[in-house]
Amino acid sequence: MRDLIKITFGLICGLLAGGLILLVARQPSGEPVILVPPPSPAPLIVHLSGAVARPGVYTLPAGSRVQDGIQAAGGFLAVADEASLNLAAELEDGIQIVVPSRRSTSLPTEEPTPVTRSQAIPLPTPRGSPTPKDQKININTATQLELESLPLIGPVRAKLIINYRTSHGPFKKIEDIINVPEIESYIFELIKDLITV
Repeated sequence: MRDLIKITFGLICGLLAGGLILLVARQPSGEPVILVPPPSPAPLIVHLSGAVARPGVYTLPAGSRVQDGIQAAGGFLAVADEASLNLAAELEDGIQIVVPSRRSTSLPTEEPTPVTRSQAIPLPTPRGSPTPKDQKININTATQLELESLPLIGPVRAKLIINYRTSHGPFKKIEDIINVPEIESYIFELIKDLITV
């Protein structure tokens, strides 16, 4: 009888010890860790103007360089001063890149104060018959020489105006001349009282 009690006691102790070992050895259950990918950086919005084929506002991926912006705008025009830009510079959101032409590198970088007609540079008279003092130049029909007679409009800008009206049609209003590459707002202020459509 004592042997039976010892065997039973030993069996119960063995079962309790095994259960305790299983309880301690069992790994705790928990929630699996899910890795979330980092948020993608916001795209850049940049304004390209000057001597590029298609001036305008472009959306580019983060980390884009000046070269990427130039390509998005259709590349350089033939008159572009490519050497004046660092094509490897990283773009920042909201900036404007002005591609200068070779001829305009000596022009002021800041816009001058607006000039009134009384302060405007006098127009040289084109070859041929004398031009009346108050006669305006029609930017839709003017010749290269007539356009060159306007302040700050040299051979390159005159050619760009002629090319623009040939490919886009006649100007509807004088303000449309600002759409021509190299015709900035300060130039328009100088010539607006001297031109018509």
